[in-house]
Amino acid sequence: MKTIAWIGAGVMGKSMLKHLKKQGYLVSVYNRTLEKIQELAQEDIIICDNIQQCVQDADIICTMVGYPKDVESVYEQVFQYAKDNVYCIDFTTSSPSLAKSLYEKGKQKGFHILDAPVSGGDTGAKQATLSIMVGGDEQDYEAMLPIFECLGTRISYMGEAGNGQHTKACNQIAVAGAVAAMSEALVYAKQHNLDMEQMLNAIQGGAAGSWQLTNTAPRVLQEDFQPGFYIHHFIKDMHIIQEETNTLLDMLNTVCNMYETLADQGEANLGTQALIHYYTKFTK
Repeated sequence: MKTIAWIGAGVMGKSMLKHLKKQGYLVSVYNRTLEKIQELAQEDIIICDNIQQCVQDADIICTMVGYPKDVESVYEQVFQYAKDNVYCIDFTTSSPSLAKSLYEKGKQKGFHILDAPVSGGDTGAKQATLSIMVGGDEQDYEAMLPIFECLGTRISYMGEAGNGQHTKACNQIAVAGAVAAMSEALVYAKQHNLDMEQMLNAIQGGAAGSWQLTNTAPRVLQEDFQPGFYIHHFIKDMHIIQEETNTLLDMLNTVCNMYETLADQGEANLGTQALIHYYTKFTK
């Protein structure tokens, strides 16, 4: 039986590791806030007090943490304590440059490193319908494909190390525009006294249709702003993109500024659908 060490059990990571356990893997988990994972012991998932304990006997190490600095900190210990020939999959949305650096460091130690950021939010994580974008050596991707298939339905090998992160950057650029477009459509509809649900039903089957209209707009109508994906994490993603490109990304920069306004107003821990508050609360 393959043993999996999972580091980072937040909104998405907790659901993802549960799918691996259900598929018969022996799973151990470490989370910086241990109180948040104690319930997993009831599902025969091994709770670890530290990273060393979590990774030292693992065949596969999966990471899903917050920021590039967290990834870097975790992998310092992974490189120190993991056994030879281990496979490492970083599901965090992180820096392409860091992904390449970790790949090179891992290769020197005989580790197999893949960057595999995901898209689909908490819903995709719970339903195992994530999109997964993978960079690294193709033979390592093929070896880890059964893991990816436990977690997602659209799995794409994108080439060399860092390309998974670059692909996720493209995803986040498109998401930024889609969330802003959804928000503006809802604001306009409300101003003109349209039935909001009827409006969404009318437009989401046509050229305007998007994942955001289908999955996120209903949350806005229900005033559900709990995080499927945190605003502060989306800001982090957009900052990574800005650091990785010389291209002028006007739309991304505009949406990033909107989210930074929300964060400054105390909404950093809400879900990205709370962008509508930029229009309804902070621009009057």
